[in-house]
Amino acid sequence: MIDRNDSLTPRRVRALIALGWLLAGAAVLTLTPMPLHSESLGWTPTFWLVLAPASLLLALRRRA
Repeated sequence: MIDRNDSLTPRRVRALIALGWLLAGAAVLTLTPMPLHSESLGWTPTFWLVLAPASLLLALRRRA
């Protein structure tokens, strides 16, 4: 059943932003020839495109 009083709380907005960031980052890593790890950058692209938003989503979930 859908609750009609369910609004976008700041926590839910952060979760939606993190989910969008995660999906966009996964798409970038999948559709471009960017490696997951490089000698010059290390794990930086993978971290900022996938692991950082995933960590945020986990942190928001544990707070519930």
